[in-house]
Formats: sequence, structure tokens, C-alpha cells
Amino acid sequence: MRANAVVSLVSVVSFAGLLGFYLAAINVQQTLSPQGCRMSWMSPSYILQTDFNSSWTTLAGRYSLWLYREVGWEPTELHLRQPVLFIPGNAGSSHQVRSIASSAVRQYYKSPRVLSPEFQAETLKPVDTFAVEFNEDLSAFHGPTMDAQIRYTADAVSFILSHYPVGTKIVILGHSMGGIVATSLLPSDQIAAIITMSTPHTLPPARLDARMDALYARIRRVLALDSTPILSLCGGATDIMIPSETCVLPPAKESVFRRTVFTSALEGAWTGIGHREMVWCHQVRWRVARAMLELQGLETSAARGNVLDQWLRDGTRLPALNLSTARVRFSREEYNIAEASRPLVLVKLDEPSLHLLPLTVSDHLTILVSRGRIAQIGPQDAVSLEVKVLSCQNIDNAGGVECGAVTPGAVRLIPSPVSGREFPVPKEGSAESEGTVFFEVAGSSLSGGWIAIQVEPVGKQGGWVVAQIGPEDTRQDMSTTGVAAGRSTVNLRPDAMKTTVFFPNLPQGALFVYRVVPHYSVAYKETMFPPLLAQRSGLWEIHYFPLIPYQQRKILLHSHSSGPFVDSETIGGLQFDIISSGSGPSSISLKLAWWPTLGRWASRYFTTVACFAIAVVSILLYDFWTIGEGTPASSRSVAQSLQYFHRRRLPCLLIGLSLLSFMPLPLEYFLGNTGEPWLAPLAPIILLISVGLVSTSALVLSVLLWPIQRIYPRSQIKSKKEGPSRGTIISLPLISLAVFLFIPWQVAFLGCWAVHFMTCACSTNAPTPRLVELHSADGEEMRTTAHPLPAPSTLEYNCNIHILLLLTWLLPISAPVLVVWVRTLATAGLTTPFDGDHFVLNVAPFLILVDFISHSGVEALFRKHRFEGIISSRWGFLFVAAVATIYGTRKTYMVFDAATAAIGLMVLLRVAPAYWNAVYR
Repeated sequence: MRANAVVSLVSVVSFAGLLGFYLAAINVQQTLSPQGCRMSWMSPSYILQTDFNSSWTTLAGRYSLWLYREVGWEPTELHLRQPVLFIPGNAGSSHQVRSIASSAVRQYYKSPRVLSPEFQAETLKPVDTFAVEFNEDLSAFHGPTMDAQIRYTADAVSFILSHYPVGTKIVILGHSMGGIVATSLLPSDQIAAIITMSTPHTLPPARLDARMDALYARIRRVLALDSTPILSLCGGATDIMIPSETCVLPPAKESVFRRTVFTSALEGAWTGIGHREMVWCHQVRWRVARAMLELQGLETSAARGNVLDQWLRDGTRLPALNLSTARVRFSREEYNIAEASRPLVLVKLDEPSLHLLPLTVSDHLTILVSRGRIAQIGPQDAVSLEVKVLSCQNIDNAGGVECGAVTPGAVRLIPSPVSGREFPVPKEGSAESEGTVFFEVAGSSLSGGWIAIQVEPVGKQGGWVVAQIGPEDTRQDMSTTGVAAGRSTVNLRPDAMKTTVFFPNLPQGALFVYRVVPHYSVAYKETMFPPLLAQRSGLWEIHYFPLIPYQQRKILLHSHSSGPFVDSETIGGLQFDIISSGSGPSSISLKLAWWPTLGRWASRYFTTVACFAIAVVSILLYDFWTIGEGTPASSRSVAQSLQYFHRRRLPCLLIGLSLLSFMPLPLEYFLGNTGEPWLAPLAPIILLISVGLVSTSALVLSVLLWPIQRIYPRSQIKSKKEGPSRGTIISLPLISLAVFLFIPWQVAFLGCWAVHFMTCACSTNAPTPRLVELHSADGEEMRTTAHPLPAPSTLEYNCNIHILLLLTWLLPISAPVLVVWVRTLATAGLTTPFDGDHFVLNVAPFLILVDFISHSGVEALFRKHRFEGIISSRWGFLFVAAVATIYGTRKTYMVFDAATAAIGLMVLLRVAPAYWNAVYR
């Protein structure tokens, strides 16, 4: 009775944990990185490229190629200057190209067929935007489907370029898995540049196919050597379809252009963007479209990289600066000397001015410019100021001073949140004219005793400049336990324009979320630039959070600098800057945000739950076979096996997985976190959830079997006889031939499950009332209480249910390919070849085992072969459990391979001899 209570308690805890993880995961998108995107509008039309037929590609009957045209704005004929090809992703459509293609047309034309003024003096022409149509194939789950798309796209590139002058190169846009198709085309001298959007470059999103891993490995080798410019746009935490830490491009040589740009840092966007929204979000699409226009006619990869950097900047690196080496002399009448004791504030700037500030080696200069540019960085529209920062020598006797250009330490466009409004503004976000330029430089990098700020009005009034010079303000907090259990408070200097806060001992990455709360010692007053928190992590990622008091939205710091099975780009520690115009908070408090942290765990380890469940079922089978081999007539029901597991195995496994969590294993093993102590509770929690799900699945199977058991009474159940039946001799070769020629082996596995389900339904469970004590194969007593010795029919029933439980938990690994196959047949027709899944040995052991049990029973499965003198074949189930635990999360397909090997060994050593003896008896 107490054992049943333990099983029930674990099941309840499991479901509570599962529900909590689910609720936390769906809450992450709205709270962690809210989306602020403006909808885009267009008048689309699509022209089918009928000439791209079977003479060009063998896949013409399966896929198609389309040319986009904006109705009323441009002619239907090709412009014959710059072709662009859009590749959709998993379950994507060629129509997703319409937002970006429309923006390219409407930027080039001011009105229908009337050029915009900025393009009239240039030699640029409109682009021709093509798109491939993959009929919404589920490419993320299936390597051969990806191979088919790659072959078709390569043929499409050759077809498109055949219409253009020799030497023309194509620009590739890839969304989601379309980005993987794009990079798979390399190396190629036909591709000018590649822009990917929400593409998982580091890891395949569904790790159910070894061929996907092989494809990713090949791409990594090619990208390490290829020089084609590639830029990857990532949506961050708002993208719930892929983990955004996998969106980062693999490293390459410094001379090769590779950029990963998170939209939370993208200048002019500053928002997380969902997976599907990436192709239509206006703040992104117009920049991608402008880059497409500007890429035409460029001869070198470096020039193309500069264009991508110009229109898709994130501020993580300095722009290409054309600084003059000449020094300029200013007389005393041309400049003002500002006080260094307080910030320089310039407003109502209607005429040129020059301001000098004294500088020492220990000083740090910070400048904020509204509606202006510094070093060519500024808003796209409505610029009213041009600001230059100069380094000056000491003032001479005549009052004159010589100044030269300054190389900044950092310069980027940052958002300007408005008090009383959410940031980013829902369904609106930021406009092209918004943003404030942030500029900083350290005194140690300057020569001379003065810094000059030169301001020149170039448009309408409305801009302002704020500058501060002084020692760099850095705060460091070494606390760790306080952040996890409670909160840690850091005091700040409210009048500092920039303060850096660093927690060196706190881990950051995709599995941690921290909450920041600002505190003000005096009542908050409106300022020119409200306090803004800028969190930078890794090499590419920046997040911005307003620190305006009393705002409803929580400030949740998160990062994608590392994640499960993704190597970290940083040494460690949590760091952020607080930027303001001199009225920041007096202190901030930081604590671990447990609820969104759990949501991040759930979104990255849901496959681990299934793998751990397979490990639990495998251990149940090992214990079941241990009893069956030790006392052939005895067995346990699934309920009894679960009771024994909870009592004896579960405590040991919880302790073992906890210890394993602290071990610095290689990145590809276990949970992929290299022994991070903060994540030690993760594995035991997942195990408890998996155990509860196994118990529940056993109950569900019993409920499903009950009505069929009522339909098939005992009198209709045929007697068992060992040996191959006439049906076996006919059906197994036919099924194997069908798998080899037509159907994927996953269909045969589903058939195995269905046949064995019916076998279980037709089995009986009638124990004989004899008492016996159970012992293991080595003589160890496994149950001290006497219990009824089962009849052979009960042994068969219990064995069948245990095997059915294993087959059921293996279904999620093989079932996605079935969905891909059915969808391919529905969209492309019955004659479409479905390559790559016809290896009969993947399913042959299950076919033989299920067939043998259906007509011969299970007694032969417990007879040891003479080759099993030292190690029994039941140890294969422990092998499955080990593979599911150590490799399952990263390489889920290996779990099915391990199960096939374990069942194959048992078939070889126990079923095959039974067949042989029956034939030659």
C-alpha cells in the first residue's frame, strides 16, 4: 500500500512540475522580450517560372519557382541587374517573400514607376526577387527532404542566372531552415551574399535524424573556409520556434565577413521578433530590402560586407570610419571652454559651435546626441545635427588650439524610451527617425589635454547634446547566493551618465533570467534622456530596458551567449550599463527570476523528458528480465515493476544524476551544460517528471486495452506454438521488400506497435494461486514477501505490456518522419520518391520480435543462449538507458538506434534459436 502511495505521489508531483514548466514556457514570450513590430502592407503578385521544368531539375514535379512583382509599381519583365532568391523554412511558403520584396520596390520607387530621389543619381536598378515553393514541407525533421530542397535550390540558382549577364551573382535570403539550405549551397561563385533570418545555424532544432547532424557538420567545415559574406538575423527570446543561441553563426577567420545580429540590438528595431514575424516586421524588412538594393554591382566580398554592416548595424562593433589625419587649428574666438565639474548640456542649437572640456588620462568621455549623427551613426531620417569629437593639444599663448579626429571606444544608436509608454511599443515599435547616438572614449586612448565637441546644425531644430567627462564609474558585486535566494543591492551614482555594473560570479546564458529593480532616493523627474539599462552578452547581443520607476513591465535580463550544447562566447559573469542624461537611479537590486528561468529550461529540455522516460522503461525491462531469467515461471506486472523502481531504483538514480550534473563533461554529453553547479537540480527534476509520465502512460495503455480485451474473450485466443508460422514466412519478406522499395521503415515500426498492441489485448492475465519467493539471477532476494506464482499466460501478458511500453515511448522519435512522408504524398503526389528511410535493419528486430510473440509466446525470450554465460542479453536494456541519459538530449536518434541494437541482440540470441529448433525439431 505504501509503494502505491509513493507511485501516486511521484505521478502527482510529475504532473504539477509538467504543468508548471508549460505555463512558464508560454509566459516567456510575452514577459521576457516583448515584441514591437509594425505591420507591413503590399500589393503582391507571383509569376510562375514555367520554363524551370524537368529539363533543368528532376524535382520540377515536386517544387516550383516564382517571381514576385508589386502590382502597379513595376513591370512584369525582369530588370536584369540584381537577382535575389528567397528560401522558406520548415512548413514555410514562397509567399513569405512578399513583405521584403515589396519594401525593396517601394523604397526604389517614390510612387508607381517613379524613382525615389535618392536613387535617381545612382546606377542602381530594382531587384528581381524570386522565391522557391517547397509546398510547406517539414524539412526540420528529415535529412532527405533537406537534401531535395538543396538540390532544387541549386538548380534554381543556375536557372535564374542564365537570364542575366555573365558574371552576375545572386543574393540569397533564407528564413528558418531555408537559411540552412542557403549555406548548403556553398562553396559557390554564383552567390554574392547570404542573409538568414531566424535560422538555427549551430544545432538542428529537431535532433531526430543523424543525416541532419551530418549536414550541419559539412556546413561547418565549408563555412570555416568559404569567403562568402553571411549575416544572420536572430529574434531572441521572442522566437519560441528555435533556441536563439543556435542562431549564432559558427566562427570563421577574421578576414571573412560573418555577422550575427540580434534584433534587440539592431539599430532602429530594438525589439525581440518572433519566428514567423521576422519576414514581415517592418523594422527589419525595410533594412533587409535596402541591403538587397545596395549589394548590386559590388565586386568584392569586403564591399558587400560593408553594405550589410551599414544597413543591418547592431552597435556591437565600430563602423567603418574614414577619419582624417589632418589637424585643424581653432582660434580663441571659435570655441568655448566648458566646466568639467558638471555635464555639458546643449539645446536650441541653431548655429555652429565648438566646446572644449579638460581631459586627464583617467577620465572617460560619454556623449548623448538626439536627432544627430556622430561618426556617420544616427537615425535614418530627421537628422538636425552633425557632431564631431576631436582631440586637442594644449592651448597656445595666443589662445589657439589644434585638434584632430578621435577614434571612439564605442558609438551606436540606442533607443529613446518615452515615460508613460511601454517599450517596445506593442504593434508599433520604433520609427526610422527615433534613437539617440551614444558615444564614448577613454582618456587613455587620447593624446592632448582637451576634448572638443563640434556641433553643426543641418536641419530643423529639436536636437540636443549632453556630454560628461570624469572617471569611469564601474561597480562590481561578488555575491552569488544572495542573488539566488534573495536579492543583491548595488549602490550607484545618480549623476553619472554611464555606470557599468558587473557580477563576475553569476552565470549567464539561455538558462538563466535575472530581475532588476531600480531604486530612486529622490522623486523621479523627467529628463532629456530617461535612464536606460543596456545589457551586453557575448559578441553580438544587446538588450535595452528603460529604468523608469513605476513601470508595469518587469526588467528581466537574459542572454543567448551560451546554452545547452552551445559553447559560451564569454568568460562568464553578468554585466550591464546604465545610461542616462544625469538622473539615474541611486541603487539597483538584482535577483534570480525563477519563473522565467523555469520557462527557459522547459523550452530547451522537452526532448530530454522523453529520453529519460525511455531510460526508465528500459530499466523496468531489465528488472523484469532479471526475474524472468532467475525464476522462469515468475513475473511482475507493470504496476509492480513501477513500485519496485520507485522503492529501489529511483533514489539511486536521483543521487547519481545529481552527482553527474556537477561533472565537467564534454559539451555533447548529458544535458550539455558542462557541469554548471547552478543547473545541478535540473536532471533530478526532469527524471521525476519522466517517471511520472511513464506511470501515466502505463495507465493510459491499460485503459485503451480494456475495451478490446472485452471484445476478444479468452475462448477466441488461439494457442501458442513456438516456431515460424506460415504467415511469418510470407509477411516478413513482403514487409521488408516494401520498406526497401516504397515505404519508410518508420511506417513498419508503427505497424509493429499496432500489431503488438493487439497482441497485448488478446493476452490474458490469470494468476495461479501458488506461493513462491522471488530471487534475482545471482541469488539475491528481490522481494521478501511471498506472492502468487503467475501462470504462463500471466507471464506472457506482463512481458507484452512491458514491451508495449517501450514501443510506445519509441514512437515519438520515429513518428515525425511519418508526418513528413504523409505530407509529401499529399502535396507532391504518390509518384514522388521518398529517399533515405529504406534501411530494413532499422526495423527488422522489432518486426521479428513482435511477430514471434504474436504466435509463439514469450517463454523463449527468457531462455539464455550458451553465449550468454557471462553477460545476459538483458544488459542491452541498460545500454539503452545509458544512451538515452548521456546522448539522448543532443542526439535523440541514437536512442532508437540503441533500442534497435538491444532488441536485435535478444532476437539473435533467443528468438533465432527458437525458430531454428522449431524448424529442425
